[in-house]
Amino acid sequence: MKSNSARPRSRRVLNQSLLVLGAGALATGLAAFTLAPGVSSASSHREAPLIAGDPRADNTDVYAYTSLDRPDSVTLLANWIPFEEPNGGPNFYAFGDDLRYNIKIDNNGDGDSDITYTWRFRSSYRDDANQFLYNTGQVTSLNDPDLNFRQVYDLVVTTGGKSTVLLSGVPAAPSRVGPASMPDYAALRNQAVRNVPGGGQTFAGQAEDPFFADLRVFDLLYGGNLSERGQDTLAGYNVNSVALQIPKKALALKGNPGRNPVIGVWSTTDRQGVQVSDSRDKHGDKWKQVSRLGNPLVNEVVVPLKYKDAFNTLNPDQDRTVQPVVDKVLDPILPKLIQQVYGIPAPAAPRRDLFEIYLTGICKACGPIQADLNAHRLNKDANLKKIVPAEELRLNMAVPPTTSPNRYGVLAGDLAGFPNGRRLTDDVIDISLQAVEGAAQTGRLVPALAGGDQVDTNEVPFGTSFPYLALPHTKSVNSGPNAPEKR
Repeated sequence: MKSNSARPRSRRVLNQSLLVLGAGALATGLAAFTLAPGVSSASSHREAPLIAGDPRADNTDVYAYTSLDRPDSVTLLANWIPFEEPNGGPNFYAFGDDLRYNIKIDNNGDGDSDITYTWRFRSSYRDDANQFLYNTGQVTSLNDPDLNFRQVYDLVVTTGGKSTVLLSGVPAAPSRVGPASMPDYAALRNQAVRNVPGGGQTFAGQAEDPFFADLRVFDLLYGGNLSERGQDTLAGYNVNSVALQIPKKALALKGNPGRNPVIGVWSTTDRQGVQVSDSRDKHGDKWKQVSRLGNPLVNEVVVPLKYKDAFNTLNPDQDRTVQPVVDKVLDPILPKLIQQVYGIPAPAAPRRDLFEIYLTGICKACGPIQADLNAHRLNKDANLKKIVPAEELRLNMAVPPTTSPNRYGVLAGDLAGFPNGRRLTDDVIDISLQAVEGAAQTGRLVPALAGGDQVDTNEVPFGTSFPYLALPHTKSVNSGPNAPEKR
């Protein structure tokens, strides 16, 4: 990719652009929704006011990619509970028993879920009358009697309105208490990986937070002079994760990934009994969606504060009806802020390139980006009349994985990376910054932003086999970056 000359400054623009796209859809919805106080909704780390107070429901990141070791399958990952301090005992970090954790697949482009995978958890104590500890001795297996607190889950798949229990009573990996309590945590986690009937694998439990970024971007875009960069401010924290590896034929429209390789992916959290008034709610059950996440950073950066909580309640098929959010996608806030702070001219609106990246997927018939990559229109059996703009993380499953991923993904010619799905190693902050400044349309990176947030990789390496996530940290975050991990 060629370079463009520009003054050195902004970086997080891309992120905000992505956010802007999502915000457009949300804004329209706002007018039609009445949200009750106390409902938490958000996606990404604490991105919306209500969800910031409900961490167990707070969906932080979603990933979808073809793995190098399983090219016939797609790996789906979703994380919750941001900023888990490793030593946050004695209760540590559990999935919510009153929540449904979902990963949804749209394979025909209508903005609705065709396949939904749901994890529901149940918690129990061996002895809560005479103990206060998470574990009462050294834990060497998931059935160890010294593991006082444990969670199991049911994995359910819903297609065509019919739900099927794939697995029941599967143990989740516990929080990593420390080396004295869990001397071989890797072995414990391996016991939590289970085969799924029909093919594939599932996992649930604690993991190192795979998102890497310098969150000082929120201090006037890195301090107003790019002085606040280069620190992975998420380093050292953990999250709770669910992971699924599923054969491509189980996800593709009509079970045919050869003819229909494109899918849209997003995750949601449902809370039972939450009071949300939604005039468009057609589901009518007692579960209400309180968090939603497809493309990274959309609700954080793109959606204005006024609409963030409402956005988390929307289904993607509603996005196009929220005109204020659509308007923000076409005329995003972030490039203007970058221009104001760093003097880099904002690309001219309307931004059809961003509309294409986030709402339709990339194809020659979809917008100005001259490539057929990951729009649902590319599925040969899709009904074009039913395809709608919707904010989803789109993946063309026909693109093979690469042995040398580029952190810039598609912008660097690596078509297996974001925004064609999202891998753990994709630098979505820097990609988003460049996209917001128009790099996807011009085909050239903006040199002034090429350094991004100067956090290019995760602080620890990822695994090479399912679930690929790094093991949870054990040292205190405030012990400093050079302190040794407790083993």
